[in-house]
Order: sequence, then structure tokens, then C-alpha cells
Amino acid sequence: MQQALSYIGSVIATLSGGLGQTLLLFALTILISLPLGLLVSLGRMSRFAAVRIPIKLYISIMRGTPLMLQLLFVYFGPFYIFGPQFTYGRFTAAVIAFGLNYAAYFAEIYRGGIQSMPRGQYEASAVLGFTRSQTFFRIILPQVIKNILPATTNEVITLVKDTSLAQVIAVVELFRVAETTSSAQASVYPLIIAGVFYYIMNYVVAWIMERAEKSLSYYSA
Repeated sequence: MQQALSYIGSVIATLSGGLGQTLLLFALTILISLPLGLLVSLGRMSRFAAVRIPIKLYISIMRGTPLMLQLLFVYFGPFYIFGPQFTYGRFTAAVIAFGLNYAAYFAEIYRGGIQSMPRGQYEASAVLGFTRSQTFFRIILPQVIKNILPATTNEVITLVKDTSLAQVIAVVELFRVAETTSSAQASVYPLIIAGVFYYIMNYVVAWIMERAEKSLSYYSA
């Protein structure tokens, strides 16, 4: 028993470095994609075709091609297109690719939430003397955030699992470390422990989002 616990402890210690990279990639992706997604959604709904059409194309490409392919393109593309002076690190490439990819998904979630708001709320705000920006940020956006939290939670949970795709450009994240350790030790336990880590991260995400949803329940009709 003590030997088994010692082995598990050593595996956890080995995986901890990859876990740190996974958590950092996850956090940076959220920090980039959530606000960028809101901006993209507003551009997607723009009345100006010069803004709306390129953004629709961007969303279509991000949602219509594999994230793994996007990772490869973001990392290797600048080198082949512009030359070696435009190269950057693997982790930076992963953050850029994940941020752009998830911004497209969050943009469509935002758009659905914004367009679902009753027109009467805009009219009532105008009657009360609110400007367009005040109406959006003080009245519409808080309700939108409440309404889109379930869909956003699904995407965030997917992001936790998708971080494992960063290994395609040799980012040393949790799954890559687990896979390497499993091969070196000829044991499946590092992969099982990595799976437990992913489950715990997703459980924490779901708990946080559920608490946020309850805290915004006063916006429910």
C-alpha cells in the first residue's frame, strides 16, 4: 500500500509541471476569448457589410476547421509565409490559436443572447433617457450574461479538455506529460491520473459557473 501511494505521489509530481501549463493555457484563453468574443459578436451584427462580412468569414473558418489544424497553421504559418523573423514560441502559438478559436464560438453565444432580448427593453431605456451604450452595458449585457451562462459553461468545459490538443505543436501540457510518462513506465496509471485532473478541473469550472448563475438569478423574468 505504501509503495502504491509513493508511486502515485511520484506520478502526480511528474504531472504537476504539465498541469501548470494546462491551467495557464486555459486561463489565458478565457481572458482573451471572452472579451474578444463580445467584440466579434457586435461586429457580426453590424449594419456595415465591410465589418459584418469579414467577421462572418472569420467565424465560419474558426468553427469549420479543426482546432488541431489551426494550431499547426498559427505555429508554422508565419515562418513559411513571412520568414523566420516572424516566428514565436509554441506556447504563444497555442494561446493565439485557442483564443481566436474560442472567441468565434463565444461570439455566436453572445449574439444569440443579445438578439433574444425583447425590443421593448431598448425602447423603455430610451424613454428613461439612457444612451445606447448605457442601455447595452447596464441593462442588456447583464441579462445576456445570465442567459448564456449554461452555453458558456459547456464551451469552457470543452476548453479544459481541448487544451490537450496543444501537444500537436509540442507544448508540454498535462496530457503530453502523462502520455510520455505512461510510455516510459509502460503503465496506464499516468493517463488515469491525468484524467482525474481533467475531471477535477471541469468539476471546479461547473461549480463556479453554477454559483455565478445563481448570483445572477435576479435577472430572471
